[in-house]
Amino acid sequence: MHAALWVSKTGLSAQDKALTTISNNLANVNTTGFKRDRAVFEDLLYQTQRQPGGLTSQNTELPSGLQLGTGVRVVGTQKEFTQGNLQVSEQPLDIAVSGRGFFQVLMPDGSISYTRDGQFHLNSEGVVVTASGNPLEPQIQLQDSTTSVTIGKDGTVTATVAGQTTPVNIGNITLTDFINPAGLESIGNNLFKETGASGAPVEGTPGLDGFGSTEQGMIESSNVEVVEELVNMITTQRAYEMNSKVVSTADSMLQYISSNL
Repeated sequence: MHAALWVSKTGLSAQDKALTTISNNLANVNTTGFKRDRAVFEDLLYQTQRQPGGLTSQNTELPSGLQLGTGVRVVGTQKEFTQGNLQVSEQPLDIAVSGRGFFQVLMPDGSISYTRDGQFHLNSEGVVVTASGNPLEPQIQLQDSTTSVTIGKDGTVTATVAGQTTPVNIGNITLTDFINPAGLESIGNNLFKETGASGAPVEGTPGLDGFGSTEQGMIESSNVEVVEELVNMITTQRAYEMNSKVVSTADSMLQYISSNL
């Protein structure tokens, strides 16, 4: 069978995965703290019929070789942790990270996950939790009589209680950073898990040592650029069409041979 059929088949498969990545980016354009993915392509093995640099005599060598590629594949999707736009919500428990760093979230199994989604809420016990009910770590708990909460750029949380004029320190929000955030595993619900590729988490104080500052009353929007995604979608579509055209052309060539020889 014609080799171009199999090569173009890999192209169709790779472009299909790329379009899936783009569609996921666009689907999450309004997801708080979402980071866009980028498909990473890699060419497949080559069939070498003439080795580049091979000797054609004792004093001469091939200036170039004859190598036929076998196609392409998507080897990964890379998260781009660029800063999303900060939007003012004026909600006291909305916190955005301006810069690097992730909030820590305690999972039901006792493990720690990480998120850039700073839309926090209170549960029935006054504990600050995510939209899924998982507590922020370190835990912050408010009293029933709390009238206002203030969160500083360094993560200091103070609360004013009814009947008292002096705010009380009720905890500190810390941030976590990784040497390679792109190596984090996305597990859904706006959460990431540590992996061997991400490196160990490093916990620190917001605003110090390169950690981003915490901004109360703001949320970080998705870093998806709609225009860029639409342009990527068009180029992916054209690449898919060209690969399908190769399949059609190779089929026509085989049909001509089978009909005329």
